[in-house]
Amino acid sequence: MTGKPFLVSGRNTLIHKIRKLDLLIINGDDNPAVVVTHKGIKKFVGEVPDSKRNAKLQDMELVDLTNIEVFGEEKTLLFIQTINGKEYKVDYSRHSSSLFIKIHQENTF
Repeated sequence: MTGKPFLVSGRNTLIHKIRKLDLLIINGDDNPAVVVTHKGIKKFVGEVPDSKRNAKLQDMELVDLTNIEVFGEEKTLLFIQTINGKEYKVDYSRHSSSLFIKIHQENTF
């Protein structure tokens, strides 16, 4: 498989593009990790793999938003388009509430 299982669009949007790999999104040390699957998105429960290689063994792609290849900085607001046609809004300023992850737009095919 070549290329990344996601695209970066604009200043704060990720697009999940490969169904086989889940995206494990890391946004700095103080924010909770988020996992993006082909079915949706949720707060990641468990231990975050310490390397991209270990994440691949779990069929996940480790995506660090602070990496220069992604956004290069922590994000307060992130939009994620999933394979199932939904766009989610992840508001890290509300990570302790039910407003942390919300459906932003729902496209029906």
